[in-house]
Amino acid sequence: MTFQAPHPPAFSAIAGIDFTSRPTRVKPITVALGRCEQRVARLERIEAHTTFESFATWLRTAGPWLGVFDLPFGLPRELVRTLGWPLDWLPLMQHYAALSREQVRDTFAGFCDARPVGGKFAHRATDGPAGSSPSMKWVNPPVAYMLHAGVPLLIEAGLHLPGLHAGDETRVALEGYPGLLAHEVLGTRSYKSDTKAKQTPDRLIARKDLIDALEQGRTRLGLRLRLSHAQRDALVADASGDKLDAVL
Repeated sequence: MTFQAPHPPAFSAIAGIDFTSRPTRVKPITVALGRCEQRVARLERIEAHTTFESFATWLRTAGPWLGVFDLPFGLPRELVRTLGWPLDWLPLMQHYAALSREQVRDTFAGFCDARPVGGKFAHRATDGPAGSSPSMKWVNPPVAYMLHAGVPLLIEAGLHLPGLHAGDETRVALEGYPGLLAHEVLGTRSYKSDTKAKQTPDRLIARKDLIDALEQGRTRLGLRLRLSHAQRDALVADASGDKLDAVL
């Protein structure tokens, strides 16, 4: 299926979404909201959604806006062909959403068990360049469950997913990975952890270095991040990195 490219609206309003498949007060879906004008990305506020219902309501916010979501929008073609699932995107997503998480885990585990060591998972073509986990991975991180929970919400909210699903062209959703930009600045240095014992001074320093680079525009994007002092302090203090990932 192909889509006619429309004249795009002016997407000065932008959102970065750090998604979780099990939102709670401790680990919410984190949404960074801001505006991008004249090569400056200005953070306005960060919202925390502790339920899918709250997040679904936000998705229906009137446009124009562009949202970048830290969750996979699809599955590896090799996996889909092997399982005999629909190859067209919308029927595939509808089939996938109808499965329980237990069915997803068991199906993907069976696929991996039949493959040799070192090649257990199937990959999308974008996984390598993005440095992302396979979208069929159900643990550490459970991105398969993120897809299972998140993509149906985008469809139901009527968002436009370019090249995948036609929707409201004033509310556009893209898939993106904060790690791509973070690794450009930090290399292999880690800047976050959900484990208290791993929330070390070195990771704190890494967050400061990463934020400095973003504020100075030292990335491939050529954008300068504009923060208030309070916003900067909040990003540095968030050892889990969820707020910083949403901003990235």
